[in-house]
Amino acid sequence: MSTASTTTSFTARLLTLARFESYAGAQRLIDQLADAKFPVERTRIVGSGVRSIEAVTGRRTTGRAALYGAGIGTWFGLFVALLSAVFTLGSVWWGALLGTVVFGGLFGALVGFIGYWAGAASGRRDFSSVRSLEADEYEVQVDASLYDEALQMIGQPAG
Repeated sequence: MSTASTTTSFTARLLTLARFESYAGAQRLIDQLADAKFPVERTRIVGSGVRSIEAVTGRRTTGRAALYGAGIGTWFGLFVALLSAVFTLGSVWWGALLGTVVFGGLFGALVGFIGYWAGAASGRRDFSSVRSLEADEYEVQVDASLYDEALQMIGQPAG
């Protein structure tokens, strides 16, 4: 953490209170201010040097696509079955529940398989991934009128 700076940010109303290499450090400072009853709605965390990161989580296959589709179809089938339970009487409901869940799973698997197969024919995206954003540095900025108060709350001498 580098400490207080009077460098202004994008607007003239905000001053940089501290800089951190990780988001967690900036978050801890905001938590510290919140615990001290500081009006944290007048602060913000600004990331600089933002970059997109895509972590590849695995190879996509027809089997995985069908399994994923089956899972979604099963949940959708359960949802439809529970909605129809309002209108079903007696022990017939259990058969309707089982039938709808199985049909939803099979239909979802078929849709997942066909969707992957159609996409695989074009040779694109044969992998699954998760995207995120990261910054090189995070600044905690505070409203200029509260800057000295914030410095005192984090134990820095007011400038």
